[in-house]
Amino acid sequence: MSKLQIATVGGGCFWCTEAVFQEVKGVEKVVSGYSGGMVPGHPTYREICSGLTGHAEVIQISFDPDVISYQDILIIFMTTHDPTTLNQQGADKGTQYRSVIYFHDEKQEQIAKSVVEEISTYYKKPIVTEISPLDVFYEAEAEHQNYYRTHPTQGYCSFVITPKLTKLRQLHSDKLKA
Repeated sequence: MSKLQIATVGGGCFWCTEAVFQEVKGVEKVVSGYSGGMVPGHPTYREICSGLTGHAEVIQISFDPDVISYQDILIIFMTTHDPTTLNQQGADKGTQYRSVIYFHDEKQEQIAKSVVEEISTYYKKPIVTEISPLDVFYEAEAEHQNYYRTHPTQGYCSFVITPKLTKLRQLHSDKLKA
């Protein structure tokens, strides 16, 4: 196994993106958190929900590049949420739910730009996904980690996350854990 790499993305509620990537081959760990804001210090979920911190709900994905590439991570990300809605995913509205890719180096930045350009031909509306350098990542509170796995019958999970997982399985079955 090669050294793990990290991808940081936000596609609306972090419970959704976390659940998606927990099923992907080569993904060793997924951590929900916050990034991209201008308020110093470790924000709380309540502060993030206010929309006043500038932070987005994001996940950090630790993955083995010998099993799955950063490009494939981003293709899965871009096709399992709606990258054409500004500051919104479904009923979740606010800057904390924006579509964003935080790159860790220049190579990731170039791959992100290339994937967004490639994927844009599949959508009728323009892609609004932000591509920015990662400044800081704050891990979310414990109750937000492994949320779908812990609460699969909770209403939000049933009505919002389960359909995203169905889409993942339809579009990317060859990239899923056995």
